[in-house]
Amino acid sequence: MKLKALIEKRNALMDEMDGLFQTCEGEESRAFSEEEAARFNELESEIRSLDVTISAAEARERMERREANGEPDANMEQRALDEKNFLAFCRGETRALDVANNGAIIPAHIANKIIETVKELSPIYSMCTIYNVGGDLIFPVYDETSSSISAAYVEDLTELTEGTGKFTSVKLENFIVGCLAKVSKSLMNRTDFDLLSFLVRKVAQAIAEFLEKELVVGTASKMAGVTATGNGITAAASTAVTADELIDLQMTVPEVYQGNAVWLMHKDTLKAIRKLKDSDGNYLLNRDLTAAFGWSLLGKRVYITESMPKMEAGKKAVVYGDISGLYVKLAQGVELQVLMEKYATQHAVGVVGYVECDSDIVEPQKLAALTMKAASSG
Repeated sequence: MKLKALIEKRNALMDEMDGLFQTCEGEESRAFSEEEAARFNELESEIRSLDVTISAAEARERMERREANGEPDANMEQRALDEKNFLAFCRGETRALDVANNGAIIPAHIANKIIETVKELSPIYSMCTIYNVGGDLIFPVYDETSSSISAAYVEDLTELTEGTGKFTSVKLENFIVGCLAKVSKSLMNRTDFDLLSFLVRKVAQAIAEFLEKELVVGTASKMAGVTATGNGITAAASTAVTADELIDLQMTVPEVYQGNAVWLMHKDTLKAIRKLKDSDGNYLLNRDLTAAFGWSLLGKRVYITESMPKMEAGKKAVVYGDISGLYVKLAQGVELQVLMEKYATQHAVGVVGYVECDSDIVEPQKLAALTMKAASSG
């Protein structure tokens, strides 16, 4: 729809709204009837929607005029200039204008690129419930095992039996994580080398590798991973799993959460499970060419990560469920610092990245783990 037609439609709706007011004022200032109130709300909602559409249409027309006149977009132009200044500083071609605050040297959109690249590199992170904010976050967690709220048949004029619901809370804090990318100046000075993409990829890869490990096994008193789940079953053996145990593990997760459920395991565990067969001699694990990672088990995708424990006594070797039950807080603002002098004797430059993050299981009913049998004390 053309901008002019949108504006004309908005004006017509405003005229109708004014007409409603005039009708009420002309009849001794009475209140809206139910029909008039409903129509007023409809008009107000439609006008708000049109305002958004008109703003977008105006922005598009401005862009089209700039393109027609050969005028570059101001934001794109500034981003390109910021990146140019940043790369020139990394190569030692310019001095930092504001080293203390990284002002005009390390643009904010480069930090955003790093966060987006982390999501691309770590499928486990991308499946979590993510909050890109700073500061602490507190989530209430409903404790189903300790709660007694239920529904039942009742007779007329009889009291309901009260139940109690218990809530705990999970707090996501700010744990600082740092990584360092060291780049050879000889490599940086090559004109055919995409330095910005290299730096973004290196810093993002270091953060992604760290996050994947923490989101799987976690660290005591720091970030918690999916293996922290208290749901699941224990295998009958300490170094092997059976098909029945995998089925039992899958059925531990309520049906309502099965839609987005996946399997997580180490590649050695996958190798053992690939050899499992049903009673007819068919392999349980099937090659799925439509899946991003190529395997499906009992109808669900299998994700392999080196961070998962192997099938060893007492270890949680398989995790199943909807990974969104794990909440992650990762501050959007990655702090970057360029170390010009520290590696000068190595003819290199260091780029340090710091990020604040935390993780914990907030929806425990979505996850379950298979724990290998503990080693015999005898």
